[in-house]
Amino acid sequence: MKILVATEKPFAAEAVNGIREIVEAAGHELALLEKYTDKAQLLEAVADADALIVRSDKVTEEVVAAAKKLQVVVRAGAGYDNVDLKACSARGIVVENTPGQNSNAVAELAIGMMIYMSRNQFTSGTGCELSGKRLGIQGFGNIGQLIAKKAVALGMDVVIYTKEVKEKHQRWKATFSLEHLYSECDFISVNIPATPFTKGCVNYNLISKMPKGGCLVNTARKEVVCEDGLEKALSERPDLKYVTDIAPDRYAEFKERFGKQIFATPKKMGAETAEANINAGLAAAQQICDYFSVGCTKYQVNK
Repeated sequence: MKILVATEKPFAAEAVNGIREIVEAAGHELALLEKYTDKAQLLEAVADADALIVRSDKVTEEVVAAAKKLQVVVRAGAGYDNVDLKACSARGIVVENTPGQNSNAVAELAIGMMIYMSRNQFTSGTGCELSGKRLGIQGFGNIGQLIAKKAVALGMDVVIYTKEVKEKHQRWKATFSLEHLYSECDFISVNIPATPFTKGCVNYNLISKMPKGGCLVNTARKEVVCEDGLEKALSERPDLKYVTDIAPDRYAEFKERFGKQIFATPKKMGAETAEANINAGLAAAQQICDYFSVGCTKYQVNK
């Protein structure tokens, strides 16, 4: 089988070497399309591929139509909104992600963002410590659980919005009310996927309920935060802060208006560590080989 790795933003060399070892040891062929600059290059490369590994690359309906032999797509990472699930399902193509491989990198970034904002973005002025503050976690999957553990180690009180507490801890509390989560917590960490049900769900009603000096931390997707609601809340509440790994569409305008109330990384950096890069790539390669050898679809997302 021909396995194509199509990455506009390439994997690290160590990851590519590891992927090659896994693929060739299983008797398959590896093809690389790295740093491509035009969609036509992807359409050409995928034409005879049996499997596809991508990072943030968009697997659109057009890409699926061009991939006549494609059987499985693996998004190296947790989020998979860059893959057209409907188009893949219509063709019987299995789509998988690699949950957990980037989780620690994202969790560490979330904690770093909290420190950055609590210390006035490392500028002059008196900041505050995380210890003793309340952290609310919206989305308690792999990333949320790791953030909770790290926050507890820093002396924070953690409140989780979830239907099921997967791991009990004496300093973790659970709530079934988002309104309660936002009104009680100094920091809110958003760790939910972008779906038709979650887009815009972090709205003005929730953000405006945060305590004085509250800080909203988003390392998920920009679409889950209602931009108009965020604008209104920041405008009415100069004490509120928003820090994100995915800049709002009107970030330049917001930065000019709200100054240090808001900060966004120059690009999405959650998975931008050497360890996460390697882990996700190797996991993607192994999952494809497992699919071809024994039909394993453990991480399929378009069932």
